[in-house]
Amino acid sequence: MRITSRAKATAFFITLGSCLVGLAIFLNISWIVVHWRSVAPLVLGIIFFPLIIAGLVLNTIFLVREIRRNEQQDSFLNAVTHELKTPITSIRLYLQTLERRKIDDDQRRDFYRLMLEDTDRLLGTVEQVLKAGEVRQRSARKNWQDVNFSAIVRESMDLARLRHGLSQAELCFGTEPPGQITMMGNPEELRTSVANLLENAVKYSGPRREVMVDILTPDLDTVLLRVRDNGVGIPRAELKRIFKRFYRAPGADQVKGTGLGLFIVRSIVRRHGGEVFAESAGEGQGSTFTIRLPRVYHV
Repeated sequence: MRITSRAKATAFFITLGSCLVGLAIFLNISWIVVHWRSVAPLVLGIIFFPLIIAGLVLNTIFLVREIRRNEQQDSFLNAVTHELKTPITSIRLYLQTLERRKIDDDQRRDFYRLMLEDTDRLLGTVEQVLKAGEVRQRSARKNWQDVNFSAIVRESMDLARLRHGLSQAELCFGTEPPGQITMMGNPEELRTSVANLLENAVKYSGPRREVMVDILTPDLDTVLLRVRDNGVGIPRAELKRIFKRFYRAPGADQVKGTGLGLFIVRSIVRRHGGEVFAESAGEGQGSTFTIRLPRVYHV
C-alpha cells in the first residue's frame, strides 16, 4: 500500500510539473504574440521564459527524488528492523526453552551454537549501520600504512567460508595471486570492503554457490580485485544505482541485508583513491564486481 501511494505521488508530481511547463509555454507564446511590437516586454518575456521552465523542471526533479529517497529509507528501516528482530526473537526462544525445560547436553550445545550464530548476525547488522555512518563522516587518511592486500583477501575468503559453510571449490581464486601485493591504505577499511564484496557475492549466488576471486596487477601502480558469482545477476539499469546508500535492487527482498554493504565498499574505495564498478549480462546471468586501487594514493 505504501509503495503504491509513493508511486501515485511520483506520478502526480511528474504530471503536475508537465502541466505547469505546458502552461508556461502557452503563456509565453501568448505574451510574445501580444507584445511582439514592444521590444522591452518581448525581451523580458524571452529571458524569463527559460528561467521559469528550468525552475519548474528542477522543482519536479527534486520532489520526485525526495519521494524515492524516502522510499529507500523506509525500505532500509524495514530491513534493519527485520535483521534485528529475527535473531533477538530466536535467542529469546532458546533462552525460554533452556529455562523451562530439561534438555540433554547435546541439545544444549546446539542451542548455544545457534544463539552464538544469532548474536553474530546481530553484531554484523549493527557494525554495518555504524560503518555506514563512519565512512560518510571520515574524510582524512587515518592509520594508513603499508598493507599486504593479498593477505587481506585470503583472510577475508577464509572467514567467508567459515561463516557460510563454504568449501574451497565454492569460494576460490581463479588464478593463484602473488604471495604479497603491498599498497598504502587503512588495513581495517580495506578488510571491510573486501569482506562486504564477498558477502554480497555469496548472498546473491543462490543455492548453487560458485564465487571466483582474482587479484590482478595490470601495471606497477594499480591493483584490481575482481569477484565473480553465478547468481541472480543485475539488470543493466541498476548497475550504477546499487552502490547508493539504502538502495536495494528490485527483487532483492528475499535476500537478507540492509542495503549498506556496497555503499560502504564504494566509500572506502573512493577514500583510497580508487573506484568500484559492477558488470552483469542481466538477470540470472551472474555478476562481476571490480575494485581498482592505486598502490600509492597521491593527494
